Amino acid sequence: MTIANLIDHTALKPHTQKSEIKKLIEEAKTYQFASVCVNPTWVEFAAKELKGTEIDVCTVIGFPLGANTTETKAFETKDAIAKGATEVDMVINIAALKDGDDDFVEADIRAVVEAAKGKALVKVIIETCLLTDEEKERACRLSVAAGADFVKTSTGFSTGGATAEDIALMRKTVGPDIGVKASGGIRTKEDVETMISAGATRIGASAGVSIVSGAEGKNEDNY
Repeated sequence: MTIANLIDHTALKPHTQKSEIKKLIEEAKTYQFASVCVNPTWVEFAAKELKGTEIDVCTVIGFPLGANTTETKAFETKDAIAKGATEVDMVINIAALKDGDDDFVEADIRAVVEAAKGKALVKVIIETCLLTDEEKERACRLSVAAGADFVKTSTGFSTGGATAEDIALMRKTVGPDIGVKASGGIRTKEDVETMISAGATRIGASAGVSIVSGAEGKNEDNY
C-alpha cells in the first residue's frame, strides 16, 4: 500500500471541463490513486474511462451543502451507482445536526446507505469546520449507527478543511473498524502523513500528483 493508493484524486469545481476530467483520470491510472472523485455529471464518463482498472469512481451526494431532501439524496445515490459510481461521499444535514434532530440525521444517512447497499461504499461528510467537538462526535456516532463505511471531515467548500485534531477525534469516536477520510486543504506528502498518523485511512485531495511526486502544489483547490 502506497500513499497514492489512499488518495481520492479529486476535481469538484463547478467549471471543471471534460478535458480536465480526462486528465484527472489519466493521472489516476498513472499513479494508481484509490479513486477519482468527480461531480455526478462526470460519473458515467469516468466509469467508462476507468473500465478494466482497479480505480474506483467516487462521487458526491447532497454536495456541498447537505441541505437536499433525504429523498433527493437517495435518488441521487441510486442514479450515480447506475451510471458507474462505486463510492459516494454524502453531506449530512448540518442544520438538523446542530438543531439536535439526531433521528433525522441518522435517517438521512441511512437512506443513502440503503440506496448504496452492496453496490458502493458510503462516506459521510460531516463538515467539521462548522461543528463543535460534541457535534463532531455525535455526527460520527450517527454515521456508524446508520451503517456508513467512512466518516469524512470536509467538502472543501466551507470555512476550513481537515485538521489532525479532528481526524484523531473522529477516529476515537468511530473506533478501528470504520474508515476516516481527511479532505480539505491537504497539499503535501507531509500533510498526508500527519493525517494518517492521526487516524485517517483515506485522503481526499486535488493535489494528488504533487503529493506523490514531491513537487510543490501551486494553485490547488481546497479539497
